Amino acid sequence: MSTSITVRDIDPGDKSWLRREARKFGVSMEELVRRLIHEKRTKTERRLKPSEAFARHFGEEHGVELPPPVGRGYKPLSFSREEEE
Repeated sequence: MSTSITVRDIDPGDKSWLRREARKFGVSMEELVRRLIHEKRTKTERRLKPSEAFARHFGEEHGVELPPPVGRGYKPLSFSREEEE
């Protein structure tokens, strides 16, 4: 399945630069644009915080209650008994 994008009103100087760069690397202009887009996306992708990743996989939609946020993060859970009398 192939999709194509048509870019209208591109600056002629940009188009000639793109053509020269594609020729330098031995690829088509379309392939060079794909690579440029992929490179830009990988550089700008934001890493999830651990709490965001946990919420994404084990959040309320999946039947898990998240601890309430306290201050800068989540309150640590304690598995010890508070009073052992």
